Amino acid sequence: MNDRLSYEEKKELPDSVFGLPERREYPMPDAAHVRAAEAYFRYCPEGLKPKLARAILARAKEYGVDVESPTVLSYAES
Repeated sequence: MNDRLSYEEKKELPDSVFGLPERREYPMPDAAHVRAAEAYFRYCPEGLKPKLARAILARAKEYGVDVESPTVLSYAES
């Protein structure tokens, strides 16, 4: 399973599937990308981490993905 989107594929995605829609970063159109967003969470700017963490949890629930990162879980509660 390839979790990399091409520029063209990313361009076609609606803002609603991005963890940070205003920046169009952390696309999560499927379960594999939810896991990738969790894995790359540490690269998110500090001030945006709570928003991204909540987006990851929402998309994870939608796709039946278990979020295991204590960091993501703790930021989601912020």
